[in-house]
Amino acid sequence: MELRTLGDTGQLVSNLALGTMTFGQETPEAAAFEILDGYLEAGGNLLDIADVYAAGESERIVGRWLADRGVRDQVVIATKARFPVGDDAGPNDQGLSAAHLNRAIDASLARLGVEHVDLYQIHAWDPLTPVEIWLEALDGLVRAGKVRALGLSNVRGYQLQRIVDTSRSAGLNPIATLQPQYNLLAREIEWEIVPCALDEGIGLLPWSPLGGGWLTGKYGRDERPSGATRLGEDPSRGVEAYDKRANEHTFRVLDVVEGIAAAHEATMSQVALAWVTAQPGVTSTILGVRTSEQLADNLGAAELDLTVEDLQRLDAVSQPTTPDYPYGFLDDADGRRFDQLG
Repeated sequence: MELRTLGDTGQLVSNLALGTMTFGQETPEAAAFEILDGYLEAGGNLLDIADVYAAGESERIVGRWLADRGVRDQVVIATKARFPVGDDAGPNDQGLSAAHLNRAIDASLARLGVEHVDLYQIHAWDPLTPVEIWLEALDGLVRAGKVRALGLSNVRGYQLQRIVDTSRSAGLNPIATLQPQYNLLAREIEWEIVPCALDEGIGLLPWSPLGGGWLTGKYGRDERPSGATRLGEDPSRGVEAYDKRANEHTFRVLDVVEGIAAAHEATMSQVALAWVTAQPGVTSTILGVRTSEQLADNLGAAELDLTVEDLQRLDAVSQPTTPDYPYGFLDDADGRRFDQLG
């Protein structure tokens, strides 16, 4: 795997990260250990976790694996906080208040069995807590040695810029990374978020690079999903819900992905992952796997070199429809400015 810098932190991470959302829920502990072993042996070193995954069990499983294998210094640990953990969480056991963030990091460190995490990310924006409050709280966690670097997940473009500007003006530790949804079926972050991240030197850690399984080719035009798949078990599941994504745009993208995969003797998953990892600003693409077999397939993306023509075909077929205003309107205005320069 290729190594890239984690934002401006100087830490080096593999360009494929291992997501652990399934651990303790869809993936039992023994299988999770096997996945972690395989990922480390393949040269991966970035583990993406969150306190809310399996109500904290994902962190516990990773912690037990770290202790058993003795590999803490070989991995970069990223976790998140924002949402309530467990059914007994109280009204203040969530959000981005200073009190909750201080309790949440201590709980995560205990579950992981480590003295610090390398990247601590807010899991989403909190409309109830002023940004200055939680940025100062995160800065305090860095100064206390509990956290090495700071990141974000699931924010809007204007929120990203506001967070960066507030942190800079207050002289706080900077934001190093942003974790957004990004794949061939969800490219809208390119309108605002990617340009802002590139301008501010923030590394992208895309989640759902396979579109919740859609880009593996497992879901077809004429048959609703069934069986032991995410949509087979829950067809209305989140952003990848069948009725939301079963449209001609999706299937045109899948046709091109399938053709490129055949030309390279690769899988559709590998093509989709290679496309995301090749995009500007991407530091590490997060793999979400349930089994070692899925991991082995996904890791094949590291060896797949898409051609310029491949990337152009994928870009063209997956281009999202740009709203007329302000995007199309301002693009036209920018074009007229460039015409005048000629």
